[in-house]
Parts: sequence; C-alpha cells; structure tokens
Amino acid sequence: MINENIFRLYDLRGIYPQEINEETTYQIGRCFILLLKKKNKKKKLKIAVGRDIRESSPRLFKGFADGVRDEGGDVVDLGLITTPMLYFAVSKYDYDGGVIITSSHNPNPFNGLKMTREKAIPVAGDSGIFWMRDYLLKHEFVKEKNNKIKRGRISKKNIEKEYIQSNLKLARIKKGELKGISLSIDAGNGVGGPIILKILKNTGIKVYPLYCNPDGSFPNHVPDPMIQDNLRDIIKLVKEKKSDMGVALDGDADRVIFINEKAEPIPGDFITALMAKIILEELPLSKRKKSKILYDIRSSNIIKESIKEGKGIQFCIGHSLIKEKMRKDNIIFGGEMSGHYYYGEKLFYEIPFVVLLKILKRIKKEREPLSKMISPFQKYYHSGEINFVTEKKEEKMKKLKKMYSKGKITEIDGLRIDFDDFWFLLRPSNTEPVLRLVIEAKNKDVFAKKKQELIKAINAPFK
Repeated sequence: MINENIFRLYDLRGIYPQEINEETTYQIGRCFILLLKKKNKKKKLKIAVGRDIRESSPRLFKGFADGVRDEGGDVVDLGLITTPMLYFAVSKYDYDGGVIITSSHNPNPFNGLKMTREKAIPVAGDSGIFWMRDYLLKHEFVKEKNNKIKRGRISKKNIEKEYIQSNLKLARIKKGELKGISLSIDAGNGVGGPIILKILKNTGIKVYPLYCNPDGSFPNHVPDPMIQDNLRDIIKLVKEKKSDMGVALDGDADRVIFINEKAEPIPGDFITALMAKIILEELPLSKRKKSKILYDIRSSNIIKESIKEGKGIQFCIGHSLIKEKMRKDNIIFGGEMSGHYYYGEKLFYEIPFVVLLKILKRIKKEREPLSKMISPFQKYYHSGEINFVTEKKEEKMKKLKKMYSKGKITEIDGLRIDFDDFWFLLRPSNTEPVLRLVIEAKNKDVFAKKKQELIKAINAPFK
C-alpha cells in the first residue's frame, strides 16, 4: 500500500526506503501518465526524467521510468541535473511532462519527486498530486506484460551545453566580461556545483569553489542554505579570499543564497528588490511602468516602496502558485525570501544562475560592492521567520485576528495584518504542527515591543 503522507502540496517526498522506494515510484510513474492523459490526448507521451546525486536516486529513477514505459510513455533520461535544468528541458524541447528525482535541501534518507506538465507547468497538490494520491490509494498497478499497451522506449539526452548558453544569453554576458571580479561558491556537494562552474568558466571571473563535487552522502553539511549553521564555511571562505561575493546553493540548485563582500548573508527579499531594479532598468521606458514584479508575503515593505517604475505584486508563498500567477498576469520577475527567483518572458521557472550573473555584471559595471547596492533596502526592522510548535494552529490564528482586528487584514497566505508602524504575518506549516511568525516595524522600539507582545499572545495557553 502506498504511503499517502509522501504526497505534499508542491512535490512528493519521504524517507527512503520505508516511505518511498522503487516500487513506489513505479506506481507513481504509471499514474503520472494517466494524469497527463486526462488533458493530453496524444497517443504517445514523451517524459523527461532527471535525478539528483542522492544515493537512492538511481533506484527511484529506474522504478519511475519503468512505470512510465509500462504505461506506454517514452522516457528521455537527462541524467544528473538541477531542477531548473529539468524545467528548461521540458520547455525548450516540448516534452509532454517532466520529473526530477530529488528531495531538494532535505537530509538523507529523504528523497522524492518534483513533477511538471508541458511547458514546465508545475504539478502541485490541487493540480494533480492529490488526484494521484487518491487514485493510488484505491488502485495498484501490477507489473506484468500488457498486450493492450506498447511499452515505451528510453533514450538519453545531454542538455548541458544548451542550458549553459541559455543562462549566458539571458544574463547578456559576453566572454571574459566579468574579469576582475571574484566569487566564492558553496554548492553543498549537490548537483549544482559542476554546472555553475561551467557557466562561469568563460566569463573571466575568479572562482573559489567549495564542496562543488557532487556527493550524495553530503559529507560536509546538509545542502540547505536557509539554515544559518550551513553558511559557516562559505562565510569563512569569503573572508579568507576577500572575494567580491559568495553564494550557497541548495541540493537541487533551484535556490541560491547571497553573501556580500563583508561575509554577511543577504535576505532574499533584498535580492528581489535589487533584481527588480536591474531588470526594469534594462527595459525600454515605454515598458517599465507596465512591468510587474512579484514578491512573497513575508517580504519587507521596502520591496514595494523601492519599485519606483513598474508595479509590485505581493503574493503567497510556493513555487507552483507563483508560477501560475506569473503566467496568468504576465509578470516579468518574481522572488521569494527562501532564495527562489523566477523569470517570466515565456519561461516562468527558477533562474538562479541568471540572477547571479546579472548581479555580478552590475558589480563590475557600477564598481561598487554588493553591500552598498543592498544598503538602500535596509530601512526597517524585520524578524525573519520565528517558529512555534503547536497543535492548535487555527485557534491561535483566529485569536490573533480578533486581537489585531483594527489593522488591514490580508489572508492570501496565512494571516497578515498591517498597521502604520508595523505588520506581522502568521502562517501555518502545511506539513508540521508549526506556526511561523514574521514581524516588521519602522523603528527599533516598536519592533521590540510588538515582537514580545506577539510571542506572548501565541504562547499563551487556551483557557
């Protein structure tokens, strides 16, 4: 029986081999073809499949590929790739769908699958994952020859060269253009190390690589750059090499965290603000005011305030929802505090290395450090996420909504309430008994007061 808990809002994820294994992915592979055929009436579907460096990924790949083929689909084996490379391949080569075997930033023994339809349109909870869960809880595919279905083929394709060229073209980088700039990189032994080094090879930049050799045991640290402790080595390297900047990648390289020349990590919303400035300045004047920039609901108010030209769009968190919103409203760029950055312009998927290249190009052009570029956005006091373990998520949210009912209430993703001098966001985790609090205030005293007040209110027991 398949474990229903592996079916998440944005992907499938579980512990190998107890929760997810070769048999599980076989069942998912066959069900994935059924899902796609609900809308795609082609007789033969071609599915791109890649994987990360985890030790269990080859076995999960085999199970999934066998399932796709037994259901009549063809498999294009992309080999070891990053998640953005999967989206690139599905979009560029007009595949009918795609899957990457990865558990992103999670530690071993986790593994999972990220799925997409044609044109790199994500398969999320309500757009297919939960349908697959419900179907597989009631049906089990049997591994035996089906004379009614001709088994699909499997072929290999290397997309590396095209992907590298695409990044350089989108960033408008010429050969040797970044000479004189230095960059420290921590790839966390994930799949992103080799490809980022190859992208940077001909730019002229001086690179200081750290943990860029893929190793599925992740011997140095878990590839999750959102955890401060995992940034210690890259911070140390930036200091030692006195590099102009540093970056840390997550396990499947769809997120990037930036470190300035002072070895200070930069919040993701500030990078969104900087990229908005860069992208809008590249556009003709006639297009700037019509262009839209998306930022997540956790982001500082300075993001919207700093978008002088163009329009800032505050939206909920989550890559599939953001990509859908960007397609629908033709949004040119989007960013999350977690280090996900999305490009519009008919792509609508993560472009971490394009963001990196554009910022490096701006450093070279302006001849000023990254810290100075970011300083205009450091206006308010922002807490980041504060986590609370509780089984009474909904009750506590209702309580705070009543307590702060005089503010401007927004409920597109959790509960956000804005006042003149501060705002806070309270969001429930989708997978854990956890509430996440974010607070921002205009001055230090209000920040300290409201932080203490909100923490006390959330922790207070119900009578």
